[in-house]
Amino acid sequence: MDKAIIAPNNPEWCSTRKRTRHHPLLRAALAFGLLVVCGYGGLFTDFQLTRSKTSSAKIPINAQQILQKCANLNVIPGPPPDFYSRTESDRYVAKTRPTLIKNATIWTGNVDGLEVVLGDLLLDRGIIQAVGQVPVNVLNAYDRGGLEIVDANGSWVSPGIVDLHSHLGDYSSPKLKGSDDTNSRKGLVQPWLRSLDSLNTHDDAYQLSIAGGVSTAVILPGSANAIGGQAFVIKLRPTEERSPSSMLLEPPFTFNGSGIKEVQPPRWRQLKQACGENPSRFYSGTRMDTIWAYRKGYEEARKLKVKQDAYCEKAAAGQWNALGDFPDDLKWEALVDVLRGKVKIQNHCYEAVDLDGIVRLTNEFKFPIAAFHHAHETYLVPELLKKAYGHTPAVALFATAARYKRESYRGSEFAPRILADQGIEVVMKSDHPVLNSRFLVYEAQQAHYYGLAANLALASVTSTPAKIMGQEHRIGYVRKGYDADIVLWDSHPLALGATPKQVFIDGVAQLKHPFVVPKSEALQHVPNTPDFEEETKAALEYDGLPPLEPKESVSETVIFENFDSLFLDLGDGVEQIFTSNGHEDEPQIAIVQNGKLSCIGTAGTCPSADLGVDPRIVDLHGGSLAPGLVSYGSPLGLVHILGEETTQDGEVFDGLTTKIPSILGGDSAVIRAVDGLQFTTRDALLAHRSGVSIGVTAPCSSSGVLAGLSTAFSTGAAHKLVKGAVVKDEAALHVSLSPSFSASVSTQIAMLRTMLDGGAGGELGVQVAKVLEGKMPLVIGVHSADIMASLIQLKSEIERTTGSIIKMTFAGGSEAHLLAKEIAAANVGVIIAPARSFPFFWDMRRILPGPPLTQQSAVSALLLNNVTVGVGVNFDESWAVRNTRFDVSWAALQAGGEISKAEAISLASSNLEKLLGLSPGTVASNLVATSGGTILDVESKVVAVASAKRGVVDLF
Repeated sequence: MDKAIIAPNNPEWCSTRKRTRHHPLLRAALAFGLLVVCGYGGLFTDFQLTRSKTSSAKIPINAQQILQKCANLNVIPGPPPDFYSRTESDRYVAKTRPTLIKNATIWTGNVDGLEVVLGDLLLDRGIIQAVGQVPVNVLNAYDRGGLEIVDANGSWVSPGIVDLHSHLGDYSSPKLKGSDDTNSRKGLVQPWLRSLDSLNTHDDAYQLSIAGGVSTAVILPGSANAIGGQAFVIKLRPTEERSPSSMLLEPPFTFNGSGIKEVQPPRWRQLKQACGENPSRFYSGTRMDTIWAYRKGYEEARKLKVKQDAYCEKAAAGQWNALGDFPDDLKWEALVDVLRGKVKIQNHCYEAVDLDGIVRLTNEFKFPIAAFHHAHETYLVPELLKKAYGHTPAVALFATAARYKRESYRGSEFAPRILADQGIEVVMKSDHPVLNSRFLVYEAQQAHYYGLAANLALASVTSTPAKIMGQEHRIGYVRKGYDADIVLWDSHPLALGATPKQVFIDGVAQLKHPFVVPKSEALQHVPNTPDFEEETKAALEYDGLPPLEPKESVSETVIFENFDSLFLDLGDGVEQIFTSNGHEDEPQIAIVQNGKLSCIGTAGTCPSADLGVDPRIVDLHGGSLAPGLVSYGSPLGLVHILGEETTQDGEVFDGLTTKIPSILGGDSAVIRAVDGLQFTTRDALLAHRSGVSIGVTAPCSSSGVLAGLSTAFSTGAAHKLVKGAVVKDEAALHVSLSPSFSASVSTQIAMLRTMLDGGAGGELGVQVAKVLEGKMPLVIGVHSADIMASLIQLKSEIERTTGSIIKMTFAGGSEAHLLAKEIAAANVGVIIAPARSFPFFWDMRRILPGPPLTQQSAVSALLLNNVTVGVGVNFDESWAVRNTRFDVSWAALQAGGEISKAEAISLASSNLEKLLGLSPGTVASNLVATSGGTILDVESKVVAVASAKRGVVDLF
């Protein structure tokens, strides 16, 4: 016996030992001895248990449990050895019919995301039973009447979308009191908290996210704390039990009581950490305070770990006398597991200064980081990331959301590509509801557009996050034996507007009656990526702040050639004037002089005289010309950094709850946005480079009814005094009505009624008179259909008593589709903002989500009822203005051919011109040139913007 115990230094002994018969209790003890000495738990690989050491010790009755616990302390989590022999998922829903998806184009995630299989997919008992060629004998085993058969007709299939960073269920939608359970204010370091304890199963967003193909998400605590607590991985599928616990993918421990009882083999745990601005802001501290709080917390865990290891060394040596209880502390046990390598840390961290602090901390306390999240400066410091303890963390990013606070100011759309080129794993995430996770695949599409390889882009929302969270053994891939989480797409997943035809989670179809929109053959392939080589290099060269101004602004003649289509606003909306379709005998050219389009035709029909010396020739390589786009809804032009008060114009007074100074005119004061314009903001310049040539911005008012007068400005102008910088000083009068304001909705409407019915004096009275005379639109920020109904009645009432015709526009319009006919009859226009509605608040909850959940979207439903519709941007998302061209393209794709390309462009150009009070011809004065496709195509790139008002062509 003694000899046998000493023998484990010989690795072959564990597998060649002689089997003998013993009493059951003795066999259990021997089995455990083998467990210990054969490598489970590094503490026990070379201890010697001798009779002399144990002869005087009283062995406790739970000795085996103690030794078992000690043996498991350092076992790294992972699936059990027989995991792939399972014939049924632990999440299998009884009586779920098996499903055969035939004739599919399957992106499996295998071979670094390069494998595509043409064939079939068999789902049964919650797992994938076969991929590609399903054996005949396997199919014959099924009752064909009980086998659900789906003919994919060549459509793309992918694994379910995986979100590594979500607050779905913890920051519930719509937002109500008590719906935000993401953060605790009880301390900087709180590893004992669990996001599961806040998981609301009634969040309106679950079904929306599933409709975008999302099957799995890591639900994280918020970022107010340095260590905010433990995160949990859930499947989004609603369960029969309807409880948060039943949504868990692989619970890391059992839930009997408050104690921690780890399953064996152990499963990965998740922990949320945060550094930088958020903990400092919430706790009025500094970065130094935050890092000290980390260090103090981890030192507590380190000391506890040392006590545990010492305890187990004594137990292993048979020193049972006065051994006592295993040293543990429920508050710190999660951090001890971090130090033992059993926890995936998801670390909110933006800037190099904070990344460096965390990297040093990992090496001080010897623990790895799974991923840095948000991480806007990681692409600037890849070598720093590689110094992290254990392995290089992955980076979880937004595609284009940046510049909303100081930490994100140097964020770059080229970061995913740059990081991937450095061999660092990239994940695209939502931070739901910061970004609606329904469109998480859109983040991957944008990352690909800006240079991330297609295989890595699709992996960034499937297999890579699955790996980073430690679940790559069961999700993120299409493989036999994996969970049956599958998305059947209507186009290639990286094509703009890609929408699920069906989503399977655990083999259960999630869309009861999906609406499928036919997509063109062109959308069935991976989009080509434009050439952004120079821009990518500049992002690094200029430390994240590359120049965004045009390379040149040319006032002389510019000739555009080799374009395939032309869209113009000839006074009654955008029209497609020309398309070659590849059959044009003589190439078309467009001549622009002093920023103004002077001729369209052929080299023979456009006069060559008066072109000047050596006109600039711009080859569009099969591209297009279209009117410049207009943006409305965000504080573009009034804000550099939304989170920094000193970089913005600020908020206007709330006239209902605050006494307005008499020097402003008291209650008659009207604020003009033009007075607060700030030019060359990075968001405005990026918008300009993306074809948005005009921004319309109202004064910022997040809590008051009256905002003031909006202004229209050129996004590419250097300053206000440049010719054409201000397109229109006073565009429209803006008010907002919301149940979120301090005064009641009825009080707000009463104020508006009084204002329109002659109760406004001074400057306000002058501006209201313009509204009543039809010279200026009244733009009302509103989402609720009930409030809109009252406003339609108010408009009718005022028009009857005054004889006026009020030009009224609803901006926001989440529930406008419910009154589409009435809105059209009242001659009211609608600006949908954000472009794809989401139930952020109660008055936005009755959205029309569009395919696959509804046949119509908000935009298409309103257009169908002859409402003039524009598409805008969310109130706090100036960064999103650059994506306007993709927003209107998406609206057209959702409509399945009901919206033409010209009509789509009108949504963000001529329609907004009418709805926002811009002078006729304002849109027509700008022209955007794209190479490689139209302004609506995700394969095209803006190369020039012509401005007649500024008299130049900006070349990029």
